[in-house]
Amino acid sequence: MQRVWFNKTFSSVGTAMRLIREADSAATGGQPRYHIVCSNTNAHAAAFLSAHEYAVEPSGLTGLNYVEWCLEFCRDRHITIFWPGKEAGLIGSASARFAAIGTRVLSVASEETLALMHDKARFCDGLDLPMARPADYRAVTTIADYDAAYAELRPLHRKLCIKPSESVYGLGFAVLDEERTSAQLLLAGAAYQINAQELRSGLAQMASFKTLLLMEYLDGHEYSADCVADQGKLICAVPRKKLHGGGSGQLIELRADLLAACDKLARDYRLNGVFNIQFREGVNGLALLEINPRMSGGIGMACAAGPNLPYLALAGFDQGYDKLTVPAIREGMRVGESAYAVELP
Repeated sequence: MQRVWFNKTFSSVGTAMRLIREADSAATGGQPRYHIVCSNTNAHAAAFLSAHEYAVEPSGLTGLNYVEWCLEFCRDRHITIFWPGKEAGLIGSASARFAAIGTRVLSVASEETLALMHDKARFCDGLDLPMARPADYRAVTTIADYDAAYAELRPLHRKLCIKPSESVYGLGFAVLDEERTSAQLLLAGAAYQINAQELRSGLAQMASFKTLLLMEYLDGHEYSADCVADQGKLICAVPRKKLHGGGSGQLIELRADLLAACDKLARDYRLNGVFNIQFREGVNGLALLEINPRMSGGIGMACAAGPNLPYLALAGFDQGYDKLTVPAIREGMRVGESAYAVELP
């Protein structure tokens, strides 16, 4: 039996572990091959409910000190496969040390590639993706940069938006509104919007700030593609089109240009395991937003369309992808999520 450890990461890991256990049980006739271990600094993490066993991580450990703790955890718990979330880059770079104690590390990418993907400005600067070029953007760190970028971009695009170069979950993203004040936006319930002049005034009060991207706003449909790859070879991609209107769900749509972009990105950055790629439509067609080197929050919706992506990634890493069959994707399927209450550990 393989003992598989998921350390602290995003909440979607709970869904992934449940999916792995379901597919594992079906594949082995109820005699599981994978024993799932989950850890988190939160003693009441909901993800624990999906694991065979769980542990509470010490708070405050980061960097190389955290890697040392992980090595000790793998020794103590006899972990054979480690699928890291927290400090994934450092852990991947230390994979030889883990291998020496019998633990294989499932890394999405090298430490250098992970750092590149987390820095959206640097990532977009080196991108070669003709079928889904990113939105027109400028990286800014001072008010002079911002003013120059605004003067250059505003005449070219109907709307602009701004977001941090390094962020997750869309934190810090906002569309610039040139007419309504922040109070009016608040009262209108206009989420992810900010008054353009008030934003500029706030930035002008700082000598410099963390890198922001001033960008063309893409107002078309957003697509989220959950993918599995084997050292740069795309095994499967399940794209979800996010439909406009609350409660409408998402549509599984196998766009040729989007799938070609996923294939090229996996190959160019030698991606591995499960990752997520975000796209959005604009006036010039499909555009890349970002690569998330982790499972998305909507991984369960993607798997409802056929392929069990976390299980494919784990079993492929463990046994070889040549031994697996990838189920057909149910194109045109409308998917959604339903919340339910649980008792926490």
